[in-house]
Amino acid sequence: MKLTDNVLRSFRVAKVFRENSDKINCFDFSPNGETVISSSDDDSIVLYDCQEGKPKRTLYSKKYGVDLIRYTHAANTVVYSSNKIDDTIRYLSLHDNKYIRYFPGHTKRVVALSMSPVDDTFISGSLDKTIRLWDLRSPNCQGLMHLQGKPVCSFDPEGLIFAAGVNSEMVKLYDLRSFDKGPFATFKMQYDRTCEWTGLKFSNDGKLILISTNGGFIRLIDAFKGAVLHTFGGYNNSKAVTLEASFTPDSQFIMIGSEDGKIHVWNGESGMKVAVLDGKHTGPITCLQFNPKFMTFASACSNMVRNWTLSSSE
Repeated sequence: MKLTDNVLRSFRVAKVFRENSDKINCFDFSPNGETVISSSDDDSIVLYDCQEGKPKRTLYSKKYGVDLIRYTHAANTVVYSSNKIDDTIRYLSLHDNKYIRYFPGHTKRVVALSMSPVDDTFISGSLDKTIRLWDLRSPNCQGLMHLQGKPVCSFDPEGLIFAAGVNSEMVKLYDLRSFDKGPFATFKMQYDRTCEWTGLKFSNDGKLILISTNGGFIRLIDAFKGAVLHTFGGYNNSKAVTLEASFTPDSQFIMIGSEDGKIHVWNGESGMKVAVLDGKHTGPITCLQFNPKFMTFASACSNMVRNWTLSSSE
């Protein structure tokens, strides 16, 4: 089934999960779309079965906390950042709840984590103003970049380049094989003093980059030329919350949650808003992602995950 404006308007909440006692700070779908994993400020990691629509198991990271959880290529391992004690990234086997490896190095909170879509490489960005490049097979940092400010970063869908957003005003593109030579492209944006960048994502076709902010707008830019194609606004975010924005898997639509619990969807080509979905969330929707393989998406607020599917009338 193809996603269209009408199809997006007909999504409804199918399931509500209340496994958490505190804010859900991140979730990630497995590459095959069969499971989704969440991390929360209550130190829990919850694994959900997308096909059966129910939680499968809960693990805890009480000592170090858990944030920015990401699947690796194996469906039973994840990496995540810590939000207590230290800023080490941890590599966890879900199968037996044992750590496989630690990745120490950052000296302040990790605010960006992106797994390569093709191999065991991942990158992390931290408030210590560095981006580090890692390989799952080694605890040692494979590359280090010093920046002028807080970074956001992400791999492109082919895993050949990564983008770094620096100081909320420029996007730098690096070739993974020669990133130490510096960026091969730099796109300077209009600096907006009212907010800062909180996320950066490539579309699945690699042609677009989505920049999230903690203000009332997100930006869609051309991944090759750096031109701003659209600025999307009109959703509530008065308290400067970090709201996750996402592409649909076909790269055609952009969605973000809002402070008042509604989800706003735009057509990436026309720039027109095509839907506002009300999931009756009680607080800001901090996490929002579309399933990479199935016609569902998930949204999360303070302590609830909602699983959305097409309404039965469609």
